[in-house]
This record gives sequence, structure tokens and C-alpha cells, in this order.
Amino acid sequence: MVPVKQSVAWTLSGFGDEIDPDPAVQVAVLKALGARHIEVRSAWGVNVADLDDDRVQQLAACLAEKQMAVSAIASPIGKVDVALDAHLEVARLRRIIRVAHALQTPNIRVFSFFRAAHVTVESIRDDVMKRMRLLADLAEREGVVLLHENEKDIYGDTPERVLDLVESVGSPALRLAWDSANFVQVGARPFTDGYTKLRPYLVYLQVKDAVAATGDVVPAGEGDGELRATLTALRDDGYTGFASLEPHLAAQHALGGFSGPTAFGEAARAFAALLDEIGVTTK
Repeated sequence: MVPVKQSVAWTLSGFGDEIDPDPAVQVAVLKALGARHIEVRSAWGVNVADLDDDRVQQLAACLAEKQMAVSAIASPIGKVDVALDAHLEVARLRRIIRVAHALQTPNIRVFSFFRAAHVTVESIRDDVMKRMRLLADLAEREGVVLLHENEKDIYGDTPERVLDLVESVGSPALRLAWDSANFVQVGARPFTDGYTKLRPYLVYLQVKDAVAATGDVVPAGEGDGELRATLTALRDDGYTGFASLEPHLAAQHALGGFSGPTAFGEAARAFAALLDEIGVTTK
């Protein structure tokens, strides 16, 4: 008797502000692509860290009306110079946790600090760990999970330093958001160099790809991010979490990127084609 193959489904999401500043437009496009979740980085052109209470409630009402849930808050926490006062980021995280609670998600994306051009990455390690521990302590108390993204030029930008970070902080409230394109942009082979060591802590997938020779961001499967190998391994490992589209196809800047509705749709279709090849669906 031939065994019945188990179907695998991941929850599709996406960075709404990559589509349009207006949350209503963000939701409309994501729903057209089959997503029922959104990752919130900014709304009406205002970063999530700067939304006042009225705007947060307005956003919550908009999403509730359209039956759109929030997969994560894409915060800028830790995307600052490590030389700044550590408690400034703790205070900002406290504010963003209020937003996360209002939007009914436990997930908050974070980073592990930039440094000045003349400062070596080795010299900031202890300061980074202390700051990440403070952030993780607050997250533990508030019942949220910090998802560290491997952004280029922060402490945790290579697979080795990401592992050092998550294991040294040692908090159940600090886990990893995997970004293949960002690994490519720092000279790593994402799957080959990082998957096995980081998989125990990987709980969230951000979907974009990049070309190693230029660093240019491209749709999933069109670059050197080893997306097919990574997605296949996640399927085989029993991953059942979010897959959040972050295409960055039109513009990139310090706090994120932009694609527009058309390019965002192209990125979504490229990802869907990869998933179809390996027998994974989205919901």
C-alpha cells in the first residue's frame, strides 16, 4: 500500500508597506494574492515605532474590518548605532510591544545594532549581547517573541554571528527570522553555511533573494540565496510557520524597501512557483 503524502501548508504574509502607504491598498493586494496576514512596518507613511495611539487603533480597526490578521510587527528596534544608550531601544521596544498587543501578534522583528565605520565588529560583541539581553528580558515579561533578522552590517549578519547571538543571549523570547537575500549580501551561502546550525531557532521566513555578484535583490529563486534548498529542507523539517514576502524590488533604504503592487505581485508569483515545485501550499 502506498503511503499517503502529508500536505504541507505555510501561512502567507507580506510587508504591506512594500505595496503602498495606505493600509487599505496593502490589504487589498495581499488578499488578491491569497494572503490573510500582513506584516506591519509602516502605515500611512509612518513607521510603526512612531504611530500614535489613535493611528494604531485606526489601523487595528481597518485590519479587523477586512479580516486581516498580523503575522508580525516589522520594527526598527536594534537598527541603530550600538554606541547609543541601551535604554533608548528598551523604551522604543516597550512602545512597539503596545502596538503588537493592539494588533494581536506576539511577533516583533528586531536587529542587532550597527556600528561606526571605524569600529570592528568584534569590539561591539559584548555591548550587543547586553543590549539584546535587555530587550529579551522585556519581551519575556510582556509575552512577545523577538524575531532577529540577519540584516547586513549589523552584528548578526553572518550565520556564525547570528548563532553566537541567539545562543549567547539564550532567551526563549529571542528567535530568528531567516532572510536569504541578506545572507547573500554579506557573502554567505545561506543554506550551505547557515541552515543546519540556525534551524533550531528559525521560526519565521522572510522571502526575498539576491544576486551574489551585485547584491541586487531579485524574486525568490532568481538569485543565489539557495531558496529551493532552504524551502525543501523546511518542508522536510516540518516547518508550519509564516512565509512573509519582502521583495525590495523597486527601492531599498535604511528602514526597509518598496516594490509597488505590480512588482510585489511578481515576487508573490515567483515564490508560489517555487512552493509548487516542492509541494508546499499557502493559506
